[in-house]
Amino acid sequence: MTTIQHFIDGAGVAPAGQPASAVYNPATGEVSAEVAPATAAELARAIEAGQTAFAAWSQASLAKRTQVLFRFRQLLAAATEELAATISREQGKVLSDARGEVARGLEVVEFACGVPELMKGDFSNQVATGLDVINWREPLGVVVGITPFNFPVMVPLWMAPIAIATGNAFILKPSPLDPSASLILARLWSEAGLPPGVFQVLQGGPKTVNALATNPTVRAVSFVGSTPVAKHIHATATASGKRVQALGGAKNHALVLRDANAAFAASSVVSAAFGAAGQRCMALAVALVEDAIADDFVERVADAARQVTVTHGADAAADMGPVISAAARDRVEAIVTEAAQAGAQVALDGRGFRPVGLEGGFFTGPTVLDFVTPDMRVYREEVFGPVLAIVRVGGLAEAIDLINANPYGNGAAIYTASGAAAREFKRGVNVGMIGVNVPIPVPVAYHSFGGWKDSLIGDFHVYGREGIAFYTQAKVATERWLDPDESPAASFNFAGGSR
Repeated sequence: MTTIQHFIDGAGVAPAGQPASAVYNPATGEVSAEVAPATAAELARAIEAGQTAFAAWSQASLAKRTQVLFRFRQLLAAATEELAATISREQGKVLSDARGEVARGLEVVEFACGVPELMKGDFSNQVATGLDVINWREPLGVVVGITPFNFPVMVPLWMAPIAIATGNAFILKPSPLDPSASLILARLWSEAGLPPGVFQVLQGGPKTVNALATNPTVRAVSFVGSTPVAKHIHATATASGKRVQALGGAKNHALVLRDANAAFAASSVVSAAFGAAGQRCMALAVALVEDAIADDFVERVADAARQVTVTHGADAAADMGPVISAAARDRVEAIVTEAAQAGAQVALDGRGFRPVGLEGGFFTGPTVLDFVTPDMRVYREEVFGPVLAIVRVGGLAEAIDLINANPYGNGAAIYTASGAAAREFKRGVNVGMIGVNVPIPVPVAYHSFGGWKDSLIGDFHVYGREGIAFYTQAKVATERWLDPDESPAASFNFAGGSR
């Protein structure tokens, strides 16, 4: 049995903690490895190594940091197939989607390679007689990233490249469900020339999270996961004086109006709902469909969903793999059953689907539910599985009201040929990310990613310029330089007589 290591101070470390938990291959249901949480001693060692590394790395030139980032970018691109295979084996998603995950992480690395421009300060000359002011940003210290199972490469790469580029030391605490990819990232950072202690990995669960969130040396915590955990981490870490960015759950809606391209909208909705088995924080969980076209649209969606090939992620023909665990599968199917009992019409039923030869895997097929109402659990909760809930609406205004009444505010999309409707939708919905004829509106790396309401606990989005701001703090210097023979009189008033 393989035991997943930590990565501390530049080297793999066999875990001494117990109890170990199983790491499964979701496609087969077989145990592929085990992982144990970091002990207090291992955590303390990583914190100390990070603090020592920060002292030197924060003083490294921007040129030196950029060189490491460029090398890391090249190594990461070259390791795409290795990373994709590891993701597929432990997370279950299909290889093409896993490759896409690496590609989206690469975008953030490329953004971080521009750190010399991103870290520029400002200078004001002669703000008062003989006075100049300069401001710049400096790194925080040891920072932590706590990342989810659904993107074991992309989400760490939302955080670490920017934290490291700005001069911090970064500790990654990955999900114990699929931890192996984190060690590949650690190896690539080392091969790129990053000094020991600047990027480290600590395995573990809630105890490790709480220990990192309350450690006095840790300056900031980044988190992506469920809303209850996001709220807990935000409360715990901020109470310990830390800066926190915590991204929570989602209930993303797409509105399909009568003037939309029906074939394109149906195809897009199916890919966004069932890609990665619905295990994305930007998965499309709800389609709000205008009454006039609802019957036709439901038929199109159900037909397209029937064509989704569900099997082992390593199969080149696969469109969708399993969900992460047997418990996740059972919860998804229970929610579908409850919705059907509450009056939803099952247009396509994925319950009980098991691919031939993979009966032990954690599979459930694509499910389409029609006539869903907002009081149903399938609408209220984040299902995080391959379930599309269709809610019929009278038009644009009703759809906007429904989206805004939902406690989550991650993303929303509209399908329409009307610029006026799209503009009203963009200005009217209370969400952080919007797609216009785009089903998964994940911004590119030089913007930022984050929702509103219960989808973001705290103030900072990830990556982009908000990421730079999160991992740095501002410093301002006001300067006066005197001639050796000059002896100006000091002043007791606040302006100092210098204006």
